[in-house]
Amino acid sequence: MRIAVCVKQVPDSWAEKKMNGQVLDRAGVDAVLNDLDEYAIEQALQIVEANSPTKEAGPESGHTITLISMGPDRANEAIRKGLSMGADEAIHVVDDGLAGSDALATSLVLANVIKSGNFDLVFCGTESTDARMSVVPAMLAQRLGWAQLTFAASVAVDVGLSEVKIARATEVGIENMSAKFPAVISVNEKINEPRYPSFKGIMAAKKKSIQAKSLSDLGITPSEVGGKAAWSNVKDALLRPARGAGIKVEDSGDGGSKLVDFLAEKRVI
Repeated sequence: MRIAVCVKQVPDSWAEKKMNGQVLDRAGVDAVLNDLDEYAIEQALQIVEANSPTKEAGPESGHTITLISMGPDRANEAIRKGLSMGADEAIHVVDDGLAGSDALATSLVLANVIKSGNFDLVFCGTESTDARMSVVPAMLAQRLGWAQLTFAASVAVDVGLSEVKIARATEVGIENMSAKFPAVISVNEKINEPRYPSFKGIMAAKKKSIQAKSLSDLGITPSEVGGKAAWSNVKDALLRPARGAGIKVEDSGDGGSKLVDFLAEKRVI
Protein backbone atom coordinates (compact mmCIF):
# COMPACT_ATOMS: atom_id res chain seq x y z
CA MET A 1 0.00 0.00 0.00
CA ARG A 2 1.31 3.40 -0.99
CA ILE A 3 0.10 6.39 1.03
CA ALA A 4 0.72 10.06 0.32
CA VAL A 5 0.25 12.82 2.87
CA CYS A 6 -0.04 16.43 1.72
CA VAL A 7 1.73 18.81 4.09
CA LYS A 8 2.40 22.53 4.21
CA GLN A 9 4.77 24.87 5.98
CA VAL A 10 2.86 27.78 7.55
CA PRO A 11 3.63 30.77 9.78
CA ASP A 12 3.64 29.85 13.47
CA SER A 13 0.06 30.08 14.77
CA TRP A 14 1.27 32.08 17.79
CA ALA A 15 3.13 34.66 15.70
CA GLU A 16 1.65 38.04 14.84
CA LYS A 17 0.52 37.94 11.21
CA LYS A 18 1.24 40.81 8.84
CA MET A 19 0.54 41.41 5.18
CA ASN A 20 3.23 42.13 2.63
CA GLY A 21 1.21 43.89 -0.04
CA GLN A 22 -1.47 41.42 -1.14
CA VAL A 23 0.11 38.33 0.40
CA LEU A 24 0.89 37.13 3.91
CA ASP A 25 4.36 38.04 5.14
CA ARG A 26 5.92 34.60 5.58
CA ALA A 27 9.57 35.62 5.72
CA GLY A 28 9.15 37.77 8.82
CA VAL A 29 7.83 35.05 11.14
CA ASP A 30 8.84 31.59 12.29
CA ALA A 31 7.55 28.81 10.04
CA VAL A 32 6.33 25.40 11.18
CA LEU A 33 4.67 22.28 9.87
CA ASN A 34 0.92 22.93 9.66
CA ASP A 35 -0.51 21.61 12.93
CA LEU A 36 -3.50 19.96 11.25
CA ASP A 37 -1.25 18.07 8.82
CA GLU A 38 0.39 16.31 11.76
CA TYR A 39 -2.90 14.47 12.40
CA ALA A 40 -2.87 13.27 8.78
CA ILE A 41 0.71 12.00 9.14
CA GLU A 42 -0.12 10.27 12.41
CA GLN A 43 -3.16 8.57 10.86
CA ALA A 44 -1.10 7.30 7.94
CA LEU A 45 1.49 5.94 10.38
CA GLN A 46 -1.16 4.18 12.45
CA ILE A 47 -2.62 2.53 9.35
CA VAL A 48 0.79 1.28 8.24
CA GLU A 49 1.57 0.00 11.72
CA ALA A 50 -1.78 -1.80 11.92
CA ASN A 51 -1.09 -3.58 8.62
CA SER A 52 2.62 -4.24 9.11
CA PRO A 53 3.86 -7.72 10.04
CA THR A 54 6.31 -6.02 12.42
CA LYS A 55 3.61 -3.66 13.80
CA GLU A 56 5.92 -0.78 12.92
CA ALA A 57 6.11 1.72 10.09
CA GLY A 58 9.11 1.57 7.77
CA PRO A 59 10.26 0.08 4.45
CA GLU A 60 10.21 -3.43 5.90
CA SER A 61 6.46 -3.13 6.52
CA GLY A 62 5.71 -3.41 2.79
CA HIS A 63 3.89 -0.06 2.90
CA THR A 64 5.25 3.42 2.25
CA ILE A 65 4.31 6.94 3.32
CA THR A 66 5.35 9.80 1.05
CA LEU A 67 5.00 13.44 2.10
CA ILE A 68 4.10 15.88 -0.68
CA SER A 69 4.62 19.60 -0.19
CA MET A 70 4.65 22.77 -2.25
CA GLY A 71 6.61 25.79 -1.07
CA PRO A 72 9.91 27.66 -0.97
CA ASP A 73 13.25 26.13 -0.03
CA ARG A 74 12.67 26.66 3.70
CA ALA A 75 9.65 24.33 3.56
CA ASN A 76 12.24 21.55 3.85
CA GLU A 77 12.26 22.24 7.59
CA ALA A 78 8.59 21.28 7.91
CA ILE A 79 9.06 18.28 5.65
CA ARG A 80 11.92 17.02 7.82
CA LYS A 81 9.66 17.11 10.87
CA GLY A 82 7.14 14.92 9.06
CA LEU A 83 9.92 12.52 8.13
CA SER A 84 11.14 12.45 11.72
CA MET A 85 7.65 11.37 12.81
CA GLY A 86 8.09 8.26 10.64
CA ALA A 87 7.24 8.99 7.00
CA ASP A 88 9.55 7.26 4.51
CA GLU A 89 10.26 9.90 1.87
CA ALA A 90 9.09 13.23 0.51
CA ILE A 91 8.49 15.16 -2.69
CA HIS A 92 8.98 18.92 -2.52
CA VAL A 93 7.69 21.10 -5.35
CA VAL A 94 9.72 24.29 -5.31
CA ASP A 95 9.61 26.89 -8.07
CA ASP A 96 9.69 30.70 -8.10
CA GLY A 97 6.63 30.67 -10.35
CA LEU A 98 4.48 29.31 -7.50
CA ALA A 99 4.60 32.49 -5.42
CA GLY A 100 1.10 33.81 -4.75
CA SER A 101 -0.70 30.62 -5.82
CA ASP A 102 -4.24 30.10 -4.54
CA ALA A 103 -6.01 26.85 -3.61
CA LEU A 104 -6.86 26.05 -7.23
CA ALA A 105 -3.22 26.24 -8.28
CA THR A 106 -2.11 24.33 -5.19
CA SER A 107 -4.50 21.48 -5.94
CA LEU A 108 -3.30 21.39 -9.56
CA VAL A 109 0.33 21.03 -8.50
CA LEU A 110 -0.36 18.42 -5.82
CA ALA A 111 -2.64 16.42 -8.13
CA ASN A 112 0.06 16.27 -10.82
CA VAL A 113 2.52 14.88 -8.28
CA ILE A 114 0.03 12.32 -7.02
CA LYS A 115 -0.89 11.12 -10.52
CA SER A 116 2.66 9.90 -11.12
CA GLY A 117 3.03 8.20 -7.73
CA ASN A 118 0.68 5.21 -8.03
CA PHE A 119 -0.75 5.96 -4.58
CA ASP A 120 -3.63 4.07 -2.98
CA LEU A 121 -4.60 6.70 -0.42
CA VAL A 122 -3.94 10.41 0.03
CA PHE A 123 -4.31 11.97 3.48
CA CYS A 124 -4.69 15.67 4.23
CA GLY A 125 -5.41 17.81 7.26
CA THR A 126 -8.78 19.53 7.16
CA GLU A 127 -7.18 22.89 6.36
CA SER A 128 -4.03 24.97 6.69
CA THR A 129 -3.78 27.37 9.62
CA ASP A 130 -2.67 30.26 7.41
CA ALA A 131 -5.60 30.32 4.97
CA ARG A 132 -8.34 28.28 6.72
CA MET A 133 -10.11 27.46 3.44
CA SER A 134 -10.52 23.68 3.82
CA VAL A 135 -11.05 23.15 0.08
CA VAL A 136 -7.84 21.53 -1.20
CA PRO A 137 -8.79 17.90 -0.31
CA ALA A 138 -12.04 18.17 -2.29
CA MET A 139 -10.26 19.88 -5.18
CA LEU A 140 -7.65 17.12 -5.21
CA ALA A 141 -10.31 14.42 -5.38
CA GLN A 142 -12.04 16.22 -8.24
CA ARG A 143 -8.84 16.66 -10.24
CA LEU A 144 -7.84 13.03 -9.69
CA GLY A 145 -11.32 11.60 -10.24
CA TRP A 146 -11.07 9.77 -6.90
CA ALA A 147 -13.54 9.31 -4.08
CA GLN A 148 -13.29 11.90 -1.31
CA LEU A 149 -13.86 11.12 2.37
CA THR A 150 -13.57 14.39 4.26
CA PHE A 151 -13.58 15.51 7.92
CA ALA A 152 -12.87 11.99 9.16
CA ALA A 153 -13.07 11.45 12.91
CA SER A 154 -11.90 7.83 12.51
CA VAL A 155 -10.43 5.79 9.66
CA ALA A 156 -10.29 2.03 9.08
CA VAL A 157 -8.51 0.42 6.13
CA ASP A 158 -9.01 -3.09 4.75
CA VAL A 159 -5.97 -3.70 2.56
CA GLY A 160 -7.30 -7.04 1.27
CA LEU A 161 -10.53 -5.46 0.02
CA SER A 162 -8.77 -2.22 -1.04
CA GLU A 163 -11.37 -0.34 0.96
CA VAL A 164 -11.31 2.54 3.41
CA LYS A 165 -14.08 3.41 5.86
CA ILE A 166 -14.48 6.60 7.88
CA ALA A 167 -16.77 8.09 10.47
CA ARG A 168 -17.36 11.64 9.25
CA ALA A 169 -18.03 14.40 11.75
CA THR A 170 -20.82 16.79 10.73
CA GLU A 171 -22.81 19.53 12.46
CA VAL A 172 -25.71 17.14 13.00
CA GLY A 173 -23.90 13.93 13.89
CA ILE A 174 -21.67 11.19 12.50
CA GLU A 175 -21.87 9.79 8.96
CA ASN A 176 -20.33 6.41 8.13
CA MET A 177 -18.82 6.37 4.65
CA SER A 178 -16.64 4.02 2.62
CA ALA A 179 -14.83 3.94 -0.70
CA LYS A 180 -12.52 1.72 -2.71
CA PHE A 181 -8.91 2.66 -3.33
CA PRO A 182 -7.77 5.14 -4.52
CA ALA A 183 -9.30 7.83 -2.30
CA VAL A 184 -8.55 11.24 -0.78
CA ILE A 185 -9.16 11.52 2.96
CA SER A 186 -9.04 14.59 5.18
CA VAL A 187 -8.90 14.10 8.95
CA ASN A 188 -9.94 16.40 11.76
CA GLU A 189 -7.95 17.29 14.87
CA LYS A 190 -9.85 14.90 17.15
CA ILE A 191 -8.91 11.74 15.28
CA ASN A 192 -5.65 11.05 17.14
CA GLU A 193 -2.77 12.54 19.10
CA PRO A 194 0.25 13.13 16.83
CA ARG A 195 3.43 11.58 18.16
CA TYR A 196 6.50 13.57 19.07
CA PRO A 197 9.53 12.75 16.91
CA SER A 198 11.99 10.59 18.82
CA PHE A 199 15.72 11.25 18.78
CA LYS A 200 16.10 8.16 16.60
CA GLY A 201 13.45 9.50 14.23
CA ILE A 202 15.09 12.92 14.03
CA MET A 203 18.46 11.39 13.16
CA ALA A 204 16.90 9.00 10.63
CA ALA A 205 15.05 11.87 8.94
CA LYS A 206 18.36 13.49 7.99
CA LYS A 207 19.09 10.54 5.71
CA LYS A 208 15.65 10.21 4.13
CA SER A 209 15.08 11.29 0.56
CA ILE A 210 13.42 14.59 -0.35
CA GLN A 211 12.96 14.73 -4.11
CA ALA A 212 12.73 18.26 -5.49
CA LYS A 213 10.47 18.91 -8.46
CA SER A 214 9.89 22.04 -10.52
CA LEU A 215 6.86 23.13 -12.52
CA SER A 216 8.47 21.88 -15.73
CA ASP A 217 8.95 18.45 -14.14
CA LEU A 218 5.18 18.32 -13.59
CA GLY A 219 4.24 19.59 -17.04
CA ILE A 220 2.78 22.82 -15.60
CA THR A 221 3.46 26.22 -17.14
CA PRO A 222 4.07 29.28 -14.94
CA SER A 223 0.97 30.93 -16.43
CA GLU A 224 -1.23 28.29 -14.74
CA VAL A 225 -0.08 29.11 -11.21
CA GLY A 226 1.20 32.02 -9.14
CA GLY A 227 -0.41 35.28 -8.18
CA LYS A 228 -1.33 36.30 -11.73
CA ALA A 229 -3.27 33.09 -12.32
CA ALA A 230 -5.03 33.17 -8.95
CA TRP A 231 -8.83 33.14 -9.05
CA SER A 232 -8.91 34.94 -5.71
CA ASN A 233 -6.65 37.56 -4.19
CA VAL A 234 -6.55 40.07 -1.35
CA LYS A 235 -7.53 43.55 -2.50
CA ASP A 236 -7.03 45.26 0.85
CA ALA A 237 -6.18 44.41 4.45
CA LEU A 238 -6.31 46.44 7.65
CA LEU A 239 -4.92 45.77 11.09
CA ARG A 240 -7.50 44.77 13.66
CA PRO A 241 -8.46 47.90 15.64
CA ALA A 242 -7.27 48.17 19.20
CA ARG A 243 -9.71 46.92 21.78
CA GLY A 244 -11.76 49.79 23.19
CA ALA A 245 -12.65 50.44 26.79
CA GLY A 246 -15.52 48.40 28.15
CA ILE A 247 -18.70 49.71 29.72
CA LYS A 248 -18.63 49.83 33.50
CA VAL A 249 -21.92 49.36 35.33
CA GLU A 250 -22.07 50.88 38.79
CA ASP A 251 -24.42 48.88 40.99
CA SER A 252 -26.44 51.11 43.27
CA GLY A 253 -29.14 48.55 43.74
CA ASP A 254 -30.23 48.69 40.11
CA GLY A 255 -27.25 46.90 38.52
CA GLY A 256 -29.41 44.01 37.34
CA SER A 257 -31.81 46.34 35.54
CA LYS A 258 -28.93 48.20 33.90
CA LEU A 259 -27.45 44.90 32.69
CA VAL A 260 -30.80 43.79 31.25
CA ASP A 261 -31.21 47.15 29.50
CA PHE A 262 -27.71 46.85 28.02
CA LEU A 263 -28.34 43.32 26.72
CA ALA A 264 -31.68 44.38 25.29
CA GLU A 265 -30.03 47.34 23.54
CA LYS A 266 -27.50 44.96 21.95
CA ARG A 267 -30.37 42.62 21.03
CA VAL A 268 -28.86 39.76 22.99
CA ILE A 269 -32.19 39.25 24.72
